[in-house]
Amino acid sequence: MMLVAGVDSSTQSCKVVVRDAQTGAIVRSGRASHPDGTEVPPAAWWEALLAAIADAGGLDDVAAISVGGQQHGMVVLDADGRVIRDALLWNDTRSAAAARDLIAEFGAEGLAARTGSVPVASFTATKLRWLRDAEPENAARVAAVALPHDWLSWRLRGYGPADESPLGPDLAALTTDRSDASGTSYWNPTTGDYEREILIAALGHDPIVPRLAGPGESIGETVAQPGIPAGIIVGPGAGDNAAAALGLGARPGDVIVSIGTSGTVFAVTGQPTTDHTGTVAGFADASGAFLPLVATLNAARVLDRIAVLLGVDHAGLGELALDAQPGSGGLVLQPYFEGERTPNLPDATATLFGMTLAATTRENLARAAIEGMLCGLADGLDAVRRLGVEARRVLLVGGAAANPAVSRIAAEVFDAPVEVPEPGEYVALGATVQAAWAVTGERPEWTPSTLASPDAATVPLIREQYAARAVA
Repeated sequence: MMLVAGVDSSTQSCKVVVRDAQTGAIVRSGRASHPDGTEVPPAAWWEALLAAIADAGGLDDVAAISVGGQQHGMVVLDADGRVIRDALLWNDTRSAAAARDLIAEFGAEGLAARTGSVPVASFTATKLRWLRDAEPENAARVAAVALPHDWLSWRLRGYGPADESPLGPDLAALTTDRSDASGTSYWNPTTGDYEREILIAALGHDPIVPRLAGPGESIGETVAQPGIPAGIIVGPGAGDNAAAALGLGARPGDVIVSIGTSGTVFAVTGQPTTDHTGTVAGFADASGAFLPLVATLNAARVLDRIAVLLGVDHAGLGELALDAQPGSGGLVLQPYFEGERTPNLPDATATLFGMTLAATTRENLARAAIEGMLCGLADGLDAVRRLGVEARRVLLVGGAAANPAVSRIAAEVFDAPVEVPEPGEYVALGATVQAAWAVTGERPEWTPSTLASPDAATVPLIREQYAARAVA
C-alpha cells in the first residue's frame, strides 16, 4: 500500500491527513494548534506542522506530501533566509489604505485585467505596500517574498537559515503554485507571469518570488531533519480554497460555499474571470483551471457569537432557528462583526434590523443569524454568476454545514440544489490529491460521500428582507 500525506496549514491549526494512494481511504490523521492573532511568526507554523505529523503517526511510510495553506499571508525573508518579521495573515486589515493607494496608482480595471482581482487588505501586495510605508527598514531588507504554503514546502525540502536547516538559504528554490500566486495581486492568471511593475510598486524594489510549479509536479524531496525523514516526494501545494476544490472533486457547474473562519463562494471554471468592481477575485485553481471566488470575513463566528449570547451550543442554536419561520419575523442580522471584505467595509460593524416586541425572540434571533450569514454568501453566488459561471449545484462545506438548520436554511436561501458532503478536512484531502498526482503522474478521482441533500424550497422573502436592509 502506497501512502500519501496532505497538510492544511490554516489560520487556526495545522491538520495532516495520511491516505491510501490507490483507494483514497483515510489511514490516519493528526493536528496541532496555531497561535491566535492576525500576525504570526512562521516558525509557529513549522512547529505545528511537526507536531501534527507526529500526531498522525509520522511520515516514515509515506511516499509523497503536499501542503495546502491559508492564502495571502506575507512571509518576508532576508538574504540569509531568515523571516524578517511576523507574517501578516489574510485577516489582518491594517493594509486597507495601502490597497486604496495601489488602486489609485494602477486603476481598478487595470489591476483586474493584469491580476484577475482588485486588491483589498487581505492580499499580499497590499501588505507589502504597508510594510514599505510603515516599516521601511524591514522592507529594505526583503530579499524574497513567500506565502505560508511556499515557505513550509521550502522548509520540508531542507531549506532555511543556515543554522536551522540542512541545505541553507537557497531563495531560488522557493516554489509556489498558480492558485496561491493568484492571491498575491502581483501575478497574472491569464499569462501565468508575475506582474513585476505592481510588485515593485508595492514593496519598493524587486525581490525574489517563488517559481510556479505545475499542478501535478514534484518540486523535490524532503531532506532528513528532526521529525522529517528523507526522500519523500513533495507536491506543489496550493491555496486553501483551491486545495478544498481538489479534495471535493469539484468540476465546472459546482459552486462551493465554505463556512469556516471566513466564508467563501467559489467555482471551478475553464476560463479566467475579471471583475473590475473587486467583488469577485479571479483566482486560478490547483488543477490548471480557474477559481473565481468571493470571500467574506464573517461566517461561522457569527453563529458562535449568537449561540453564546443565547446560552446554547450550535445544536441548540439550530433547534431554535428551526422553531422560527423563514424571514425570522422581520428580524434581519447584517453580520459584519469583524468588518467585511465583501463588500469591502473593513471598519463596518454588525447591525440587527427589524426589532419589534413580537419579532425579538430567541428563535427569531437564532434564525436571523443563520439567514444573515447565508445571505451574505448568496450575494457572493450572485456576483460569481454575473461573470457567466453556471451553478448546477451548491456544495456546502465547513464545520457549520453539518448543522441541519444551516443546510435546510441554505436550501431556502440559495436558488440552486444544495448538497452537504460528509464532513472532512477537505484542504488536507485536496493536498493528498496533489501528493498522489506528484508520485503517480495521474490525478486521482476521489469523490466524497454526501451527508445531506435538503429538499426545502427557496423562500425569496429571506433575501428580499436582507437586500432591503443592505440598501438602507
